[in-house]
Amino acid sequence: MRSQSDASTRAMADAELQSLHYSVGVLGISGGALLLLVNGYGGAPGLISSTALGILLLIIAALLAYSGVRRSLSAAPLFTCVCLTVSALWCGSGLVYILVGEDIVNITSGLRNAMIPGLVAFTLALFILALVAVLAKEVVLFVLALTISLACAHQIAGLANDSFGQAATAANYLLVCFVGAYFGSGRLLSYITRGNVHLPGTGPTDKSGQTKSQGLDTGDVVAVGLVMNLLSASVLACPIVGVVPTLFQGLVPWLWTAGVFQLGVCLLCYRGLDVIAATFYGFMAILRFAEGYSVLVADLTNTQPYSPVPFPTVFAILFFVLALFSFQRSLVDSFYQLFFVAYSIAIVAQPEGFFQGGMQGVQAAIFVATAVMLLVTINNKASAYKIPTGDGLLKALTTRTGSLALRSQDKDFHAPYLGYSKYADAEILGHACSVLAAFAITATVGSEGHLAVLVLPWAVVSGGLLQLLCGSVAFSRGKTLESAAFIMQGFMWTVWGLTRFGGLYGSTRSFSVAVGIISFMLFNCLVTVAALFLSVAWFAYAFAFQLILISFLLDAVNALPYGYDIGVTIIFGLVSFYCFLANLFNTTFQKPQMPLGAPLIKLGGKGRDNCPHLPSRKATSVMEIAEIMKNGGICGMPTDTVYVLVAACNRPEAVEKAYKTKQHAGDRPMSLWVSSIKQLEPVRAQINPLLWDLMEAAWPSSISLVIPRAPWMEFFGLKDSSKYIGTPQSIAIRNPDCTVATQLISLVGPIAVTSANPTGEADTTHHNQVYAKLGDQVDAVLCDGPSPENIASTVVDCTKIDSGNIGFFRVGLIPKSKVLQLFEDVQKKHKRGQMNPGFETDIADSVGSNREVYEEVTTDEETTVETDHTQHPNSESNDTL
Repeated sequence: MRSQSDASTRAMADAELQSLHYSVGVLGISGGALLLLVNGYGGAPGLISSTALGILLLIIAALLAYSGVRRSLSAAPLFTCVCLTVSALWCGSGLVYILVGEDIVNITSGLRNAMIPGLVAFTLALFILALVAVLAKEVVLFVLALTISLACAHQIAGLANDSFGQAATAANYLLVCFVGAYFGSGRLLSYITRGNVHLPGTGPTDKSGQTKSQGLDTGDVVAVGLVMNLLSASVLACPIVGVVPTLFQGLVPWLWTAGVFQLGVCLLCYRGLDVIAATFYGFMAILRFAEGYSVLVADLTNTQPYSPVPFPTVFAILFFVLALFSFQRSLVDSFYQLFFVAYSIAIVAQPEGFFQGGMQGVQAAIFVATAVMLLVTINNKASAYKIPTGDGLLKALTTRTGSLALRSQDKDFHAPYLGYSKYADAEILGHACSVLAAFAITATVGSEGHLAVLVLPWAVVSGGLLQLLCGSVAFSRGKTLESAAFIMQGFMWTVWGLTRFGGLYGSTRSFSVAVGIISFMLFNCLVTVAALFLSVAWFAYAFAFQLILISFLLDAVNALPYGYDIGVTIIFGLVSFYCFLANLFNTTFQKPQMPLGAPLIKLGGKGRDNCPHLPSRKATSVMEIAEIMKNGGICGMPTDTVYVLVAACNRPEAVEKAYKTKQHAGDRPMSLWVSSIKQLEPVRAQINPLLWDLMEAAWPSSISLVIPRAPWMEFFGLKDSSKYIGTPQSIAIRNPDCTVATQLISLVGPIAVTSANPTGEADTTHHNQVYAKLGDQVDAVLCDGPSPENIASTVVDCTKIDSGNIGFFRVGLIPKSKVLQLFEDVQKKHKRGQMNPGFETDIADSVGSNREVYEEVTTDEETTVETDHTQHPNSESNDTL
């Protein structure tokens, strides 16, 4: 019925929106190609100034990034990757052109050395995407990716040798313009006309079979992260192969573009519930910003900054641990991450690593490995021809041993403690960044100056920027304490890094700095006290950071004891590393678990862990909930509208408990639900035939019928608890249009129902809110994620149905016209040729007649026709009848 039509409507709306994003992306690619074509090959050099060209490319890049990110949420891996790759290409190119326009980079040799390393990476990346597009039968994306790849290749040739000319590049961009304009306009026309008109060959193809199972897969954006690794490897490896003489500031735009995009990939991986990939690309973003900072400082100061040995050493350990746990994804992922262990070791061996041959040689190897990984990843995501990667090897190994059990990585595992969030937990990355920031500030700044020691990017990016991101993700998951801790630490690392290691501190200590640190200390004291109620690990983490703040304060007042700062930073780093390892281990394995410690102070109550939260998609979960209810328990249950609190009618004590748990007002009775009208068959003789036919026609649906109270209610075993259902004159009865709910009622029998929230509060729209609102009195919760609808049911007054009249207490999900049409069809079976007097379009016209008097009330959310509430109080506004 309505649920199917609603699903169809939503599917059509999603398809139209996807068509819009597709057209924006393709038209953006066409527009950028036209811009480059007109500027470089319009017959007059410098038709558009370099600065203006760069700004225009940045605008188009932002448009492409928007289109790619929006499509990444709809399982379109190849389109997403092409859009974001071209966006990164034109973002980096735009920044280089701006540097050229501002005379920071020389327009001849400087432009050549700045552009070629980036163009090499994008030439290869787009060629790989074009190859996969052929296998995936994506003709438009194949043409766009291949022609832009060839344009980049010809542009490299033109920069390397002026005699080569730009005709081939112009031809490629011209083809991109034509193809992009035609297909983009076709999709845009289809969107504007709602699919009624589209150009030949531009209609969307049906690929639902390929994408239905890809809702949580992050291969879409992981491929973009690999393209950014390819870009940075190309930039850093070019000096060793003689493509550019040395690293200089013209290459910084490419490295920082890669860093920004990898931050976006990190966030989207959390959106895709992939904690391992999010952590890895968070690490990648730290490296990209540090590499760009190092190149910039070297070019501006003529001094090659060196990295303190402790930091890359710790980074190598973190990469190695992450590579071990990536084995659960695939053997190829784990092996690929080992390259970055070697990269970190190369920085340890040569502290000026970004400018030395050892590191650049490792980057050349990473370039080759990343190209292979890009081909494998995007092919397995978008094509039907899969390349084996060693998936499931760890699962096969753990099944042979009883000591290890892998954890199921599904959305139920990532469901937050309270509320609802679309993001996975970011604590692993947050604690890892604390480790990196702590060991970064152990460096000593000598006479060579602050900029000569590579501390600032490690402390500000890992401790500041990434911590703020982790705090934001934690906040979206309802983790108030964790989000407050990460955000506070992010600001502290940023301020301290810029002050202490950015040259802002000066030779004298400042009292104002000390006052600021004291403010942070007071806030962290609150976090430390709150951590007593969370776990031992979090208390140790917050307390160790308090010791760090004390060292900052002592340094600000010039009273720091020798070795104290090193000691407390090592303690904080080790505590953070244990939290990182424990969270990573517990995320991967269901058993055994690394202990994080129970709360040092416990509040009263049983706690959520003693209230089973069972996934509704499993039949065993529904059966377990049914057994709890048969034994007198009350449970939270999903429906076709919002979550409700239920009790079995044949357990009177449970009905009374549910009524009191709800904290009902005296005029807010419970309602009666059945799985089908067959459960009423034994008492059919006591029910009006017209009412019976209306039940058959209306159910299952989001329609509650308020009917006269009758002795048949005693049949269900309510006994004295029947007083809690309905009023002395009437009761509300319903058959929900929800598979899980009807299955549970079939196992238990008719149930007493009320909304899963205290009277007067908002409806409960997620399973975690049931326990949050009703506490320990709930015996179990059947979990089904967010509610499909936030609108309550329609409540129909059938107490006067004997006289051929119906009314409405509340118009909710089902419109009044549909209910009246159903009643008219049923009535015609009983009264041939007669019109139902209640079926009047204007109920107000019936005032003063012999029929029931109704009052029409209009609110912001619904239009309700109500009778006297003293007689029929079943119309509670927030009750799911």
